Amino acid sequence: MNYQQTIDFLFSQLPIYQRQGKIAYRADLGNIVALCKAMGNPQNKFKSIHIAGTNGKGSTSHMLASVLQSTGLKVGLYTSPHLKDFRERIRINGKMITKKSIVAFVEDHKALIEKLDPSFFEMTVALAFHYFNIMKVDVAIIEVGLGGRLDSTNVIKPLLSVITNISKDHMNLLGNTITKIATEKAGIIKPKTPVVIGEKSATTAPLFSQIAEKVDAPIRFAQEEFKLKIIDTNTILSYQRFEVSQGDQLVHPDLRIDLLGEYQSQNLTTVLCAVNVLRKRKFKIEDKHIIKGLSKTKSLTGFQGRFQVLDFKPLTICDPGHNVAGVKKIVKQIKSIPHKELHFVLGMVSDKSITDILKLLPHRATYYFTKANIPRAMHEQELQLKAKKFRLKGKCYPTVSQACKAANRAAKVKDLVFIGGSTFVVAEAV
Repeated sequence: MNYQQTIDFLFSQLPIYQRQGKIAYRADLGNIVALCKAMGNPQNKFKSIHIAGTNGKGSTSHMLASVLQSTGLKVGLYTSPHLKDFRERIRINGKMITKKSIVAFVEDHKALIEKLDPSFFEMTVALAFHYFNIMKVDVAIIEVGLGGRLDSTNVIKPLLSVITNISKDHMNLLGNTITKIATEKAGIIKPKTPVVIGEKSATTAPLFSQIAEKVDAPIRFAQEEFKLKIIDTNTILSYQRFEVSQGDQLVHPDLRIDLLGEYQSQNLTTVLCAVNVLRKRKFKIEDKHIIKGLSKTKSLTGFQGRFQVLDFKPLTICDPGHNVAGVKKIVKQIKSIPHKELHFVLGMVSDKSITDILKLLPHRATYYFTKANIPRAMHEQELQLKAKKFRLKGKCYPTVSQACKAANRAAKVKDLVFIGGSTFVVAEAV
């Protein structure tokens, strides 16, 4: 098979959660254990860092990868889902896995794949482990796909575990309370392995501490260790600037990050805390590496789609935030951006409870209801009908492209166009 035939095989033969939803979710580790065993357990042959959380795990993974790349290390990065190209999921020092490597992996393991019938995600995780091993990475950052305890990535033996935060999402799979969701995420905490918790809450902190204590895992809460002060509120042009203190000591008087969402401040403290743990584990990370890595995350890792500016006339921004916690922060930042009229391109998936999200969205906006080109996408007319109950008004467009074009035609120079509601909507817009 050539590359396109290989990709067609993977997308057509393997169940994909992002496209099909719950039916493609495998709530056990049997397949990934079997896949890895057949390949000689490649996940045990390189150092790794495991990152879970409801929101921010992708940004945290990329920021930390960028810092480590700046030290000169060969850094593997596994994330999901991809926006444009399947190969975005597996990178080394920002470069996507080669097409040749994907073809060779599938050809070499096609019989095994057909025998085990893994999910798309299980196969992709196995591919990432295999690739990082044969390419001899110094360290790989592995982002959890969904949950933690039963996620296919949870067969690694990391030198550091990170949980960014906990909020309600994927409740049909992970549980309908914060405690249940946190318990699933805490499944990545390993014996005697340091764990960093990004957001400390009264509900989850005791749970994480209790689980960490049971397995003798040193636990640190990033918000307790680092405090940030914004020193530049103009977050739209190219970067955000922070004054960073650790305890009573000023450690970074002017730290710049090139990720523009205001919510990235929480991810920043998580990364800084993770860096301190890695320093204790003999990683030679100097302040200059932190400064370079955080100011060039997008260029060093290829990261895109998070509060990304697509155009300036009119100002056009996209972000894939799709749960209550994420949408609250996005709406707050939208309100802080000077603009006359707001044009909101909105598409969502049908297997989520969207009522709590719709009630958060601004009334004073023109909506362009649309759907991404995936089976899980909610029909634009159904979304429009649900949105009307919350006084959100606008027209329907059958494709994201048509919705974006309509919004840009209608928007004046001083207006703001925002594109979001789903990762898959953003993927078709960038």
